[in-house]
Amino acid sequence: MSSKKSMAQRIGRVLERITRQSGRLPETPAYGSLLLGRVSESQRRRRIRIQIILTVLVLGANFIGIGVTLLLVAVAIPEPSVFDDAPAWLTFAVVPAYVAIALALGTYWITRQTVLALRWAIEERKPSGIDERNTFLAPWRIAIADLILWGLGAVVSTILYGLVNTQFIPRFLVCVSFCGVLVATGSYLLAEFALRPVAAQALEAGPPPRRLSAGIMGRTMMVWFLGSGVPVIGIALLAMFQILMRNLTETQFAVGVLIISFATLIFGCLLMWILAWLTATPVRVVRAALRRVEQGNLRGDLVVFDGTELGELQRGFNAMVNGLRERERVRDLFGRHVGREVALAAERERPKLGGEERHVAVVFIDIVGSTQLVTTQPPTQVVEVLNRFFAIVVEEVDRHCGLVNKFEGDASLAIFGAPNRLDSPEDAALAAARCIAKRLAGEMCELDAGIGVAAGQVVAGNVGAKERFEYTVIGEPVNEAARLCELAKSRPGKLLATAGALEGASEDECARWSLGDTVTLRGHERPTRLAQPVEVARSDR
Repeated sequence: MSSKKSMAQRIGRVLERITRQSGRLPETPAYGSLLLGRVSESQRRRRIRIQIILTVLVLGANFIGIGVTLLLVAVAIPEPSVFDDAPAWLTFAVVPAYVAIALALGTYWITRQTVLALRWAIEERKPSGIDERNTFLAPWRIAIADLILWGLGAVVSTILYGLVNTQFIPRFLVCVSFCGVLVATGSYLLAEFALRPVAAQALEAGPPPRRLSAGIMGRTMMVWFLGSGVPVIGIALLAMFQILMRNLTETQFAVGVLIISFATLIFGCLLMWILAWLTATPVRVVRAALRRVEQGNLRGDLVVFDGTELGELQRGFNAMVNGLRERERVRDLFGRHVGREVALAAERERPKLGGEERHVAVVFIDIVGSTQLVTTQPPTQVVEVLNRFFAIVVEEVDRHCGLVNKFEGDASLAIFGAPNRLDSPEDAALAAARCIAKRLAGEMCELDAGIGVAAGQVVAGNVGAKERFEYTVIGEPVNEAARLCELAKSRPGKLLATAGALEGASEDECARWSLGDTVTLRGHERPTRLAQPVEVARSDR
């Protein structure tokens, strides 16, 4: 029962490994959004994609800002009216003309400066320190360009409307400046999002300069101040102007406060949503990657695209996965040298010198005429033949839950029942020996090998010195299997087992073997009765 359970677990592990290699685990966009494309995308397509996204987002933020500004200066503070108390050429010609020119000029300037700053990426060059600095300065420069154009618009509109009526001065100075600051903040956050693919390439050269990275706390405080603090100041200023000028009715003042509050809600919610999204997407990418690692998939690294502490988190995740990959590589290498079961046992508990008595079955396999093989064949061909021979041995021993304990030139020793316990090690050893003999006869006709099977009590454990030891088994069954292997080389079928090994086997396995003559093995005092597969015994008769 335990043998079947162990086999089921082994099959489960193989299926799990196949699933991992098939790559059907859930994936997430490399940059946190499908809009930003794939890592494998060409630089030309990436440049076009970034320019389109950046232009649409920044223009969208400016259009929203223009709409809110018109709402504030025309509706929130209706007296004096920009339509009735100001000349038509100013309201319907100069202001729209400036808006159109500013939008066109701003779009051209932002696109040109961004392309110049990211030319290294377009030309597919490795980023230098200056290139990395320019990449992380790009969102700041876009925000500054917005501030300049909105600030110039605030100055021009304040002067022109102030010449008409001095009561327009505080309205345009505060409202246009307030919206300009919020638009610049939104443009900065949106530019950070649009430039993620290029930022990821720049971060390959190292972390960004500290003074250029606002950090999560800096981002949050900036958005809070501009999305909530500045609007509250605007409401306070509106109240102060009303106290000083007394030019609004109670209803008009209430409507003005409501409109400013409504604008605050729109801008504040929009900015906080952008900030939350920028903060959450790197975390989601890491979370999805952690889920893949938990399921055993260690392929691929995360793309580090954030210049804040979240980027450090992504970089730390990559370092962790690299460590796990190295550990798996060492574990695999260790398992190939000492056997996977021994490696797992060494992982579970600290290995130490010494051993314990165990009941095991032993299979010893040795090639017939190995000296002739070495002297008549080129070394490379000898190695190829040995590798094919040992591949069959290892596959069958693994399939029957055994351990290939060691290779000795052209011979190998397999153990069943240690370090992993088996309910019937004799069954597993006898079945593995039959399968090995059958496969060698069918797949390697040019090669013969003697196989001996014995069972009994042995001492199994770590033997050697503290600095260097290995797992092995010592006892009479090991010597007995080796002697049977020598004897089997001259017998039909090349496979012999002891009667003692059959005594511990199941009826089904015993039915596949036939008891034969009794011999005294070299180095043994007591006679040993031999057994061989039924089909061999019949043909021998």
